[in-house]
Amino acid sequence: MVQINLPENSKVKKGKYYRDKTGSKNIRKVNVYRWDPSTGENPRIDTYEVDMDNCPSKVLDLLNKIKNEIDSSLTYRRSCSHGVCGSCAMNMDGKNGLACTKSHAEIQGDINIYPLPHLKVIKDLIGDLSILYRQYESIEPWLKNNSKKEKKEILQSREDRSKLDGLYECIMCACCSTACPSYWWNGDKYLGPAVLLQAYRWIIDSRDEERKERLKKVADELKLYRCHTIMNCTNACPKGLNPAKAIASIKKMLATT
Repeated sequence: MVQINLPENSKVKKGKYYRDKTGSKNIRKVNVYRWDPSTGENPRIDTYEVDMDNCPSKVLDLLNKIKNEIDSSLTYRRSCSHGVCGSCAMNMDGKNGLACTKSHAEIQGDINIYPLPHLKVIKDLIGDLSILYRQYESIEPWLKNNSKKEKKEILQSREDRSKLDGLYECIMCACCSTACPSYWWNGDKYLGPAVLLQAYRWIIDSRDEERKERLKKVADELKLYRCHTIMNCTNACPKGLNPAKAIASIKKMLATT
């Protein structure tokens, strides 16, 4: 039998335990992944006892309470808490999602919080999205229309506009890509569901004049065809979008063009 051993400095160890000091009877344990590269120490899991009587409903509220009242060293991304920016994407209870929209009441037992899987960790719950952003830049996500006609705006029919529904809402939170095994294996070359959904958003836009060039850019064995329709991406999307369908549409367009 093959045995695979992790490097010693990658093993996650048991961390600090922060007991409740409020005397509340409504306590929940929150286990949070911690890693600080400046210390040279192994990653660890810290456990916090949190008074739920004085905590709003979302996982992000839990993290804010921990940071503000228990441990100010906890590090994570956050923004407006409206579920539209994607900055607080992380893995909660074994599932990727947005901490600002995930209710902690939905989680049974201890609450386990980790950074998004597959990504290199910068610190604690912050994953390195630089490769994803470079891939996003590579598809040139902007309108390309070289028409010399002087127009104040480029008109689009309601039917053509409706084709963008389910695409433009993507907030690039990376929940889908980091839930995709194909992206785990080939993240340096496979564009992944988030970027391919964005690519399709511009390919299908009737106002764009570079459809053929855009299709040619993604028509690659590694960039596109590493998708094996596992559907993890669609299940993970906190906005209810369907990246797998967008990828299948690109494949269909390439097959019929």
